[in-house]
Amino acid sequence: MSFVWTVAWRLLREGRFQTALILGGVCIGVAVVVYITAIVNGLQATIVERTLSSQAHVVLRPADRNNQPVLRVPAGTVALADIRKRTQRENTIANWSRLLNVVKATPTVTAAAAMAAGPGVAQQGGVRKSVTLMGVSLADYQQVVRLDNKLVSGQLLLGSGQVLVGKELAADLGLTPGSRLRLQSASGTQDSVQVSAVLDFGIKDLNRRWVLLPLRSAQNLLGYRLDITEIYVRTSELHEAETLAANLSAATGLTADSWQSSNGQLVTALKSQRASSLMIRVFVTFAVALSIASVLVVSVVQRQREIGILRAMGTPATRILGVFLLQGGIVGLVGSVFGSLLGGGLAVGFTHIAKTEDGSPLFPVVLDSELFISTALIAFAVGVLAALMPALRAARLDPVEAIRG
Repeated sequence: MSFVWTVAWRLLREGRFQTALILGGVCIGVAVVVYITAIVNGLQATIVERTLSSQAHVVLRPADRNNQPVLRVPAGTVALADIRKRTQRENTIANWSRLLNVVKATPTVTAAAAMAAGPGVAQQGGVRKSVTLMGVSLADYQQVVRLDNKLVSGQLLLGSGQVLVGKELAADLGLTPGSRLRLQSASGTQDSVQVSAVLDFGIKDLNRRWVLLPLRSAQNLLGYRLDITEIYVRTSELHEAETLAANLSAATGLTADSWQSSNGQLVTALKSQRASSLMIRVFVTFAVALSIASVLVVSVVQRQREIGILRAMGTPATRILGVFLLQGGIVGLVGSVFGSLLGGGLAVGFTHIAKTEDGSPLFPVVLDSELFISTALIAFAVGVLAALMPALRAARLDPVEAIRG
C-alpha cells in the first residue's frame, strides 16, 4: 500500500501545473455546490419560518356534518330526493380536554393549544371594525405560535378583560396599550376590554382582523359555553405535518389541515427551488468529474513510458490501477476541503451584503456539518469514479508497447 501512496504522491507533485489545475476545478465546483445549497436552504427556511410565524403546523377542526339518506334506494331505482350538505352553523368541539390530551401524547407533537374563534366587531369612539375574536390560553398558545417576537408595544398579558390586537387595527381605532375597547360577537353579546399589547403578525390582513382574548372570555362572548372551535398543533417534524395531520384526524375524528395543504402555492415554490438546486448540483458535479477524468487521461498519456517500466519490473496491474484511483480520491478530497471553505465564506459574505432595512440578513444561510460532510464524500466518490477510466487504461497498458511509445 505504501508503494501506491508513494507513486501517486510523486505523480501529483511532479505534475504541479496539472495538479493545480484539477484542484482548482474541483475547488470551484465544490464551492458552487456549497454556496448554492447554503443560500437555497437559508431562503427556504426563512420563507417557511415567516409563513408559519402566525399559524400552527396542523389545525384540528370539527368534522363537517352531512345529511344521510334515511331510505336505501334499491338497485335500478331512480331516487327523486335531493340530499344536500347541511348548512355548517357554529360547529364546535365538545369534551375537547380529552382530545387535547390525545393530541399532546402523539409522537412528534411538541405543543398543542385550544382555541375558540368566531366573527365579531370591535368598536372605539364610534368607529366599528369587523374582526376575528380568538380565545386562547396564552401560555399554551405561545408554545405553538411565538408572540414575543411580534410585540410592538405593551406587555404580553392576557388576563380577564384584556386583549391583544394587531397594529393595523390599533392604528384604525387609535388604540394603545391601556386603551378601552368594546367587542361584540355575531350573536349581539358585548364586552368592554382593555388592550394590553399591540402585535405585528407580519401580515396586514391579520394585523387588521385578529383580536386575542382569554379562552373563557371568548367562549362566553361567542356563546360557545365550554366548547372550542380549533386545536392548534406544533410538531418537531415540520415537513411530515401532512402525515401527522392524517394520524391526528384518525385518532380524534376531527378534520385536520396541515400547513402544506393550507399553503399549496408555497409548497410548490419550495419544490421548484429544491429541484433547481438539485439540477445545478448534478451539472456541477458532472463538470467536476469531467475535469478530473480529462486531466488524468492526459497524465496517463504523458506517463505512458514510466507506467510501462513499472509493469516490466513486475508491478501488478492492480497497483497501477490503485495509483490513479488514489490520485482521483486525493484530488476530490483536498478539493472538497478548500471548496467547502470557499463556498462557506462566500455564503457568509452574502449575508453581510444582502440585508433588510433593520440590518438583519435578508436570507440567513444554513451551513451545517451535514452539508460539508456530504459534499466531501460526494467529491471523493466523484474523484475516484472519474479516475476509474484513466486508471483502467493505465493498468491495461502493454509494457513493451508502452516503453516503445
